[in-house]
Amino acid sequence: MKRVVGKVAALCSAALVFLAVRIPPDFEWDIPAPFPTPPVPVDNPMSAAKVELGRHLFYDPRLSGNGRQSCASCYRQELAFTDARARAVGSTGERHPRSSMSLANVAYAPALTWADSALASLEQQALGPALGTSPVELGLAGHVDRVVNSLRSDATYRRLMPLAFPGDTNPWTLTHVIKGIAAFERTLISVRSPYDRYRYGGEQSAISESAKRGERFFFSGQRGRCFQCHGGWNFSGALRVASDTSAHPAFFNTGLYNVAGRLSYPKPNTGLHQHTQLLADVGRFRAPTLRNITVTAPYMHDGSIATLGEVLDHYAAGGRNVTHGAYRGDGRANPNKASNVREFVLTPQDKADLLAFLETLTDTAFLNDPRLSNPWRRR
Repeated sequence: MKRVVGKVAALCSAALVFLAVRIPPDFEWDIPAPFPTPPVPVDNPMSAAKVELGRHLFYDPRLSGNGRQSCASCYRQELAFTDARARAVGSTGERHPRSSMSLANVAYAPALTWADSALASLEQQALGPALGTSPVELGLAGHVDRVVNSLRSDATYRRLMPLAFPGDTNPWTLTHVIKGIAAFERTLISVRSPYDRYRYGGEQSAISESAKRGERFFFSGQRGRCFQCHGGWNFSGALRVASDTSAHPAFFNTGLYNVAGRLSYPKPNTGLHQHTQLLADVGRFRAPTLRNITVTAPYMHDGSIATLGEVLDHYAAGGRNVTHGAYRGDGRANPNKASNVREFVLTPQDKADLLAFLETLTDTAFLNDPRLSNPWRRR
């Protein structure tokens, strides 16, 4: 199969004061058939050098206000680029109102983040964590010049930056940093799970009989109806690919809350409504990919459901009834709840089969791919 990044050699000796990185001249996607290539913006074409630059930047704690937090602090490879927290924590210790959504196959997403239908560019999205102040994430606001100068003084970046942006007389800008990170994120492609070997590779023994029953339940139009929100090969609904970028994102209210008052979801997590201000959009969030779902707990936009089994119980009940506390209310009766989120029978065997099926979406090759790992650990 083709490789996203060619062989990278770290040449270390007492005589060397920098990490010498050998970059092949051309970029090739490492995507097996029948999966498509993702779209790439014309102003940020892919190159092996740019991807390698972006990988270094993604894992570099210098790209934060406190110098201790990197993109990878909230997006850990072994957790399918999530962070195991109910709510992400920024460089100042401020908690984000939502959880870190998996970056697996993010290059195909028609919208990024949980609830912004207009945010569809990885380059644009990366500026939010970098410069945002409400909440503070990386906390680069006011520190950009210092950080860029720090990168410029590093021998690794002095080699990688000109290779990534050849011919550019001044690559030492935040724009170039962001483009590098976005290029790396486009290579976070997860399509080598046991389910892929079974469904697309014809390997009948790749998943168990229980998982096969779970697959049938998942795609049933009469019972689980799970595919109606988590459809397609990415289990996330419509996708944009290189050959067709016309797909539009879908957002769903799944009956997680129904608090008293004008808005049925607690602020600031009112979903798509936060951006549109339409009451009909209250509680509507983007369906995340289910790939690698067994390693991305806790679940939902605010991490309020701890286990995957509890998520299945939530949907089987047609929503969540919160019986006490500040968020008390019956989500099953939420007026904005999606029509396909309704009660269904889930027997213990059904539940075990569904969990077995979801387990087959775990792509251990992706979770352990050295090309996606922290390059600074080798220094």
